[in-house]
Formats: sequence, C-alpha cells, structure tokens
Amino acid sequence: MNSAELKHLLLQVITSWQVIFVTVALVLYLFLVFYVAKVRRRKRPSAYAITGNAAPKASKTPPTEMAEGDDLGLEEQA
Repeated sequence: MNSAELKHLLLQVITSWQVIFVTVALVLYLFLVFYVAKVRRRKRPSAYAITGNAAPKASKTPPTEMAEGDDLGLEEQA
C-alpha cells in the first residue's frame, strides 16, 4: 500500500457518515457532562462574603494589669 492509497483510504474513513455521527455524538455528550459538572459544583464563598459574615470585632480595651507574682497574667478566683 503506497501513500496515495493510504491517503485515499483515510479520506474515505474520515468522511464516512458513521465516523462523523459518532464524533458529533461524543462532542455533545462531553458538553453535557461538563455542563452538569459545572451546575452541580458547589459555589465557593467569595472573600467578600466571608468577611461580610464575620463576627463583629471586639472593641480595643487596654489589657488588665497583671498581678506582681503572676507571670502568666492569670487571676486567682476566690
């Protein structure tokens, strides 16, 4: 089989209606699969939504004074 016969055979195979139909069907199936995957994917919250729903920040108050012998700053409870 020489190159001219091979070229003619490939052209006939590629342009046959069966190959064209299967190719179109596969492309449509892949589009459908990717569309369903995109629709069903969970939406990630944006950075704005995360900061907008955050708890209110505590007001800045000066820290309480530590006891003299307490290195950790913990107070004794009586």
